[in-house]
Amino acid sequence: MFLGTHHPRLDDKGRLFLPAKYREELAEGLVITKGQERCLYVFPVEEFQRITEALRTAPVTAKAVRDYSRVFFASASDEKPDKQGRVTIPQGLRQYAGLERDCVVIGANTRLEIWDAQAWDTYLNEQEQAFADLSEEVLPGIL
Repeated sequence: MFLGTHHPRLDDKGRLFLPAKYREELAEGLVITKGQERCLYVFPVEEFQRITEALRTAPVTAKAVRDYSRVFFASASDEKPDKQGRVTIPQGLRQYAGLERDCVVIGANTRLEIWDAQAWDTYLNEQEQAFADLSEEVLPGIL
């Protein structure tokens, strides 16, 4: 499970330090792809394979499945962190997420998300009240 908020910076070569507490889990490889709200999703290989299988069994006749799968897989890049725990973010993905220097890496349960720091701050400010309002709807009777 991925938790927390981290504030790494991209270097001049487009590399990002992974949060230290997740480096071992991601050391054998990971997949980076486009996420919603212009962030990037980072999946351990096993989780990406689980998602791949779920999409494989989805009906190819459904236009939404085809559209989602095309963007999701076409933008995916399998990466392996270097010995210092850095991962290279491909240029196209950096452009999609607006990543230039200051980034935020958040834990989002089964994945990490990489955000431009300013985009994350804006998103979080816009969602704070919605988060409070939705707890009963999203987790009825749990919280």
